[in-house]
Amino acid sequence: MSLGIHRLWKDHFVRSLNPGIRLTSATTSSPQSATGQTILDIAGGTGDIALRMLDHATTINRDNATSVIISDINPEMLAEGRKRFATSPYYSTTTTSPNRRVSFLEANAEDLSAIESNSIDLYTVAFGIRNFTHKQVALQEAFRVLKPGGVFACLEFTPRLSNPIMNGIYKRWSFGAIPLIGQVVAADRESYQYLVESIERFPSQAEFAGMIEDAGFIVPGKERGDGGDLEGGWEDLSLGIAAIHKGVKPA
Repeated sequence: MSLGIHRLWKDHFVRSLNPGIRLTSATTSSPQSATGQTILDIAGGTGDIALRMLDHATTINRDNATSVIISDINPEMLAEGRKRFATSPYYSTTTTSPNRRVSFLEANAEDLSAIESNSIDLYTVAFGIRNFTHKQVALQEAFRVLKPGGVFACLEFTPRLSNPIMNGIYKRWSFGAIPLIGQVVAADRESYQYLVESIERFPSQAEFAGMIEDAGFIVPGKERGDGGDLEGGWEDLSLGIAAIHKGVKPA
């Protein structure tokens, strides 16, 4: 669907969040720097985003304490994530040097009862929320588990591009070519057809920003209109093929 550009989007998504607590001489002795951030990555079973988050926290912010809870409703996806992290420096199980900065939770995003209220610093979901049955319920759960001042961040495909002409071309490509490519390359036309249709059903950027607000979040940039990255409440990527949405839980 993204012709491989999704990897660049994910990298940009993580950089925009700057996970971890940057350690300086002034912060190394603080209680927060000792514990790091607690990140919840929803629909993140394969560990793709979580690995990027921990790499950024460790290499950019020199933060070796930030941890990620990877949550997914699909146990097979979580199994893939465990395989990915088994060879990483973040999931060591040796008795001489235990280091578990990642954990795995099988859960529905609409019911995160296993996670305490006001316990998460950063909630992320990448290319997953459009598949949720009750998106508003999931947003309300995100609001509940986040600490005051915590951030909700979503990377997702959008149903329409910002340029009307390019949008028409993109629609024809999506509905005509993508299912055919799925049939030829993966012998799975139905999954690719579902992908296109699920994107088409997803709320527009403005509608989704409104849903985030309705859940109780402050949406950065929504009222600002000063030309910043989140002008209108979201950041379009590649003419709006995908977008980054953020919300902050009031302190």
